[in-house]
Amino acid sequence: MQLHQPDPDYVSSPRSKRNFKLAVYLALAFVAAVWLVFVVDFIFQLHWVQYGLFPRRISGLSGVLTVPFLHGSWSHIGSNTLPLLVGITSILFLYPNSSVWVFPSLYMGAPLLSWTFARPDIHVGASGLIYGLLAFVFFSGLLRRDVRSIGVSMLIYFLYGSAVYGVLPGQGRTSWELHLSGFVLGLILAWRFRSWDKTPRKRYDWEDEDEELADQPALYKPSESSSSSGSGHSVDSPRNKSDSH
Repeated sequence: MQLHQPDPDYVSSPRSKRNFKLAVYLALAFVAAVWLVFVVDFIFQLHWVQYGLFPRRISGLSGVLTVPFLHGSWSHIGSNTLPLLVGITSILFLYPNSSVWVFPSLYMGAPLLSWTFARPDIHVGASGLIYGLLAFVFFSGLLRRDVRSIGVSMLIYFLYGSAVYGVLPGQGRTSWELHLSGFVLGLILAWRFRSWDKTPRKRYDWEDEDEELADQPALYKPSESSSSSGSGHSVDSPRNKSDSH
């Protein structure tokens, strides 16, 4: 598999650095909002968990909007904080154009899909969104085959590769249905947007030389008759004519 080296001038440009900072700030703002909802709910004992996703109930569809912001415990929100920050930062920085469509699709798509088949219980947590984001970033890196995206994909695999088992049933109270829905949607969206946000490639001198040679006209092109003859010429001599009688 041929890997594409991104243009160093683009990767280290001031614009690229500004984009990374913006991605981090937006990710921190979203995570801070998730924590704010949890802390307010915890302090005032508002029991907002009841507004989570409840499958196959019309009233439970409100959870499509609320489920990523609702968490059942400190350990629950704590375990989701870092991967949520990594996932949002990665998709906003590496795939800014795709993220405009991918993020809302994962945000609403994972709970909507879970609503159709999940267990009849209240489902809460940002894990469905997290699985979708990490799956999108991971598979996008493999499909695009550029070194930077591959590097982020390998980092995500190293940090959260074992989390793939979270899509399997038998996880107790954990909503594996949200995990599975987010993972599947992330994979589908990575394929759908595989041609978006392509990083400018680094070009080597030999690539330019090959193109210049390809553009130059050929100095000599043998004729069809010469190419079909081993000696290069075909002459009927008198002896050959007489031999034919």
